[in-house]
Parts: sequence; C-alpha cells; structure tokens
Amino acid sequence: MTKTPDFTKVMQDMMASFPVDASAFQNAFKTQAAFGEKLTSVALEAAQKSTEISSKWAKEALAKLSAASKAKAEPADYTKAATDFASAAAEIASEHMAAFAEVAKKVQADTVELLLAAGKDASVEATAAVKKATDEATAVAKKATAAAAAK
Repeated sequence: MTKTPDFTKVMQDMMASFPVDASAFQNAFKTQAAFGEKLTSVALEAAQKSTEISSKWAKEALAKLSAASKAKAEPADYTKAATDFASAAAEIASEHMAAFAEVAKKVQADTVELLLAAGKDASVEATAAVKKATDEATAVAKKATAAAAAK
C-alpha cells in the first residue's frame, strides 16, 4: 500500500520563505479603526445638532400654535390668528431648514476632509509596505543566488 507523502514540512518551509509583515496588517487595522471612529464622531455630532434643531423647531411651533388657539372675542380675530400662525410657521420653517443645511454642509466638509486624510495615510502606508516587501524579497533573492553560486 502506498503512503501519501507528508507535505507539512515543505509547506512550512515554503511559507517561511515568503516575507510577511504582520505589523502592516495591524497598522492597517488601527488606521481603519481610527478612521471609523472619526467618521462616527462626525455622524453623531450631526445627529445631535439635528435633534436640537428639531426640538427647537417643535417648541417654537407649539408656542405659536398655543397663541393661535386662544379664545377670541371677534370671529375675524380667528382669521387673523390663523394667518399670523401660518406666517410665523413659514418663517420658523425657513430658519430651521437653513440650520439643517448648515449641519449638512459641515458634515460634508468634515467627511471630505477625513476621506482625503485617510487616502493620504493609506497611500503612505501602502508605499512603505511595498518598499519593505521589495527590500525583503530582494534580500531573499540575493541570499538564494549566493547559496546557489556557492554550490
């Protein structure tokens, strides 16, 4: 009966020949985690500001509605109160929509800034990793060539 050859040692030797820098993977993970943290911070800040704007808008609208819902002496006063409320509601809406636009503009600017910084960092890290791998591969090739020439 034939016995299947054990390639474990061959595979271990082959894998040991390839230079793999685990620190590059660790650095990439750390960089990605930091990027995620910063991006999450931008999103949470925007959500907080948006919630504050919505809350303020609701409070102001309810205050105007409260004033409009009070009993009036003349029927024409109800029309005036409704007109005043509609006018105030439109003004409030305009102000708060502008505030939402400012939040969106800040989020966009912060996100673009983060993406550009992340792209620059990734490019620098990739260049360094490729240079290191090339240097290590060159050293292994020279060592192999020297060993072959010595035989």
